[in-house]
Amino acid sequence: MSAERNSIRIVLLVLFLGLLTTPFVIRQRQSDTGSTDSIQTSKESALERYGFYMEEVSGQAGIDFLHVRPVLDPKLDHILPSVASMGASVSVVDFNNDGWQDLYFTNSLPGKSNALYRNNGDGTFTDVAAEMGLADLNSVEGGVSMGSVWGDFNNSGYEDLLLYKWGRSELWQNDNGEGFTNVTNVAGLPEWANINTAIWLDVNNDGYLDLFMGGSYREDVNLWQLNSTRMMPESFEYARNGGRNYLLLNQGDGIFEEVGEEYGVASRRWTLAAGAVDLNGSGYPDLIVANDYGVDELYINIDGERFEEVSNRAGLGFVPKSGMNVSFGDIMNRGELSIYVSNISEPGVLLQGNNLWVPVTEQKGMIPEFRNLAGTFGVELGGWSYGAQFVDLNLDGFQDLYVGNGYVSLDRDGDYWYDFSRVAGGNRTIIEDAANWPPMANRSHAGHQMNRLWLNDGAGRFQEVSSTVGAELELDSRGVAYADLWNRGVHDLIISNQNGPVRIYRNTVVPERNWISFDLEGTRSNRSAIGAEVVLHWAGRKQKQVVTGGIGFSSQNQRPLLFGLGEHAGIERAEIRWPSGTVQSLEGLEVNYLHHIMEPLSDSSDQQNIE
Repeated sequence: MSAERNSIRIVLLVLFLGLLTTPFVIRQRQSDTGSTDSIQTSKESALERYGFYMEEVSGQAGIDFLHVRPVLDPKLDHILPSVASMGASVSVVDFNNDGWQDLYFTNSLPGKSNALYRNNGDGTFTDVAAEMGLADLNSVEGGVSMGSVWGDFNNSGYEDLLLYKWGRSELWQNDNGEGFTNVTNVAGLPEWANINTAIWLDVNNDGYLDLFMGGSYREDVNLWQLNSTRMMPESFEYARNGGRNYLLLNQGDGIFEEVGEEYGVASRRWTLAAGAVDLNGSGYPDLIVANDYGVDELYINIDGERFEEVSNRAGLGFVPKSGMNVSFGDIMNRGELSIYVSNISEPGVLLQGNNLWVPVTEQKGMIPEFRNLAGTFGVELGGWSYGAQFVDLNLDGFQDLYVGNGYVSLDRDGDYWYDFSRVAGGNRTIIEDAANWPPMANRSHAGHQMNRLWLNDGAGRFQEVSSTVGAELELDSRGVAYADLWNRGVHDLIISNQNGPVRIYRNTVVPERNWISFDLEGTRSNRSAIGAEVVLHWAGRKQKQVVTGGIGFSSQNQRPLLFGLGEHAGIERAEIRWPSGTVQSLEGLEVNYLHHIMEPLSDSSDQQNIE
């Protein structure tokens, strides 16, 4: 009887344990088999609610690039993650003119290679940097890469590469898409400078691309062989002991002449980003500079002969912050460009806020006027923000905003902010000497932050939607760029991350949204059409976009301009203003199509040169 009771107890115990574990088994099976269903549900929900969805596809595309930060003089080891917190960049180019956008990524450790991913046209990419001669470019002797920008400096029809470095920046001439030749020694670039940004622009509209290069650390500082540890910023608000800025004018024969002092742009404000567009309608590109430890700067181009610094008069130069990005967007579809400069926001510690410089309506005269409306539009508080781009991700006709965040992500339980604030509150002799900075000791500093994707509602507000559209990312992001990587008429996102992997986000947009794209080619203007403006008119709206020669932080977008049209199936006209001054007005253009447009050889408006 006792044995029978024991048997019954055992059976009941087994049944009881089974009942206890059943919910866990069910949940595990749902987790194992339902993840795809969950993703599909999220995708369908995002498409229905927002009109688009992003999928991270780096591995599927064959892109496994990993950025590695530099190792510098041992005297900087105690704060190495902070000093070596830049260098992850991305630039988009069709280097072989096959109609597919390729990607170039920089590395920053001597011996580590840069990567040129050729777009295979089938959804995959192949790294061809080694065979093209653009891989092994980082060394203690020559310096390490901070970023790159592409521009056809000799008007050959192929995009050339400017690789800017902490060290000896390099210019590589494109040999008809089959390889590259180093022409640095002939070109006349600085012998040694710690460059953190560079852009192509045609300063005087002579048809040849010029270069602006911005310095961070002084050019006499060799970060691998320090003569002195007094090489840090002298102030966290008004530092002027950084590397100088350079302006190199293209002479048309492969040689550049440095005229920064003569043209009034050779400041020493620790420049981290720059952009160039015509802000006052003069026909010449103006220069916007974002500076760390200081104020934003606006230089108005005076007839292509010099620049005048007008930051205070334009409303930009009053509040010092930590400028790390310059990007442009016609966010209200008024045919006017706003400027976005990223800064630092850390709740409970430091709330500088990002700047959205919106032009005052109906402004007239040489000096444009701006107001910071980042808070009003809801795009002020990002994080420790770096690269940012205005881009219409859901093709509704309004430009959205993507912002990369995160400074140094190390131990989550360790925080360097307190020690950092002790240094920041010291006098100049304390701040500028790296030996005085407390060791980071594997502690995070504004790390583990999420990137932001703000959706423009077209009514003056942006809504953060990254987690609901598949675009969540928590890495130390630096370069942000967009391109139509699969030639589908949508913008995909490419994010480079400091000391981390690249992330590619493939965009899917609901099919009822329409678009139109313009691939411009200069004739009298520079062949890359950098500086050309397109104002698109449709459904009572208008939107301006500009071909830029580098934009954001350590970034460059695709050359073709792509406009979302929403559900409108046609446009009224496209007005193109070329750097040469030629103005085209094009009507009857097909939508959902990439138009290749060559600049007219004369001012006759009936020469449309459309393919």
